[in-house]
Amino acid sequence: MERRTNETSIAVSLDIDGSGVYCVNTGIGFLDHMLEQLSRHSLIDLEVEAEGDLHIDFHHTTEDTGIAIGEALAEALGDRLGIRRFGSAEIPMDETCTRVAIDLSNRPYLIWKVEFSKPKLGDMDTELFKEWFQAFAQAGGITLHVENLYGENNHHIVESCFKALAHALRAACEIDSRKADAVPSTKGTLSGSL
Repeated sequence: MERRTNETSIAVSLDIDGSGVYCVNTGIGFLDHMLEQLSRHSLIDLEVEAEGDLHIDFHHTTEDTGIAIGEALAEALGDRLGIRRFGSAEIPMDETCTRVAIDLSNRPYLIWKVEFSKPKLGDMDTELFKEWFQAFAQAGGITLHVENLYGENNHHIVESCFKALAHALRAACEIDSRKADAVPSTKGTLSGSL
């Protein structure tokens, strides 16, 4: 999947049946670290090469990376035949615990209940993490609920969000051996319509 605008140029390759191998270069160190966590813990192989207008700020690169990865995931899922569709995870990281629940429904929606005590992590604005999750959910056709239950360290809070997303994705993308020949919906389709 490639996404090119006047602000960013992003190439993404992913394999939902992978083993968690990654090669990520967005130019934003902390975002790279989070995407590596996403790949490793979801077992989705992920390659991301991004160039963006980082001289302005990190917003466009962060958002467009979320869009490109979401689009690549949606393409890999195809008609979503046989997948479990739903997944959830509650992930602790030291003093922090975060819960993520997802539905690969092709109906994008984000609930974000995460607060930070500082405006930045390293050079990255903490408000940009919601932008990444929003872009990913929208482009991927994912109903995505992210709730930090408690925590103090902002690094741990963000990392637990990405790790919980990874484990929820791993569960939702798996083929259901009892219904591998059917779309997991009484409508018979996950086309995005209600």
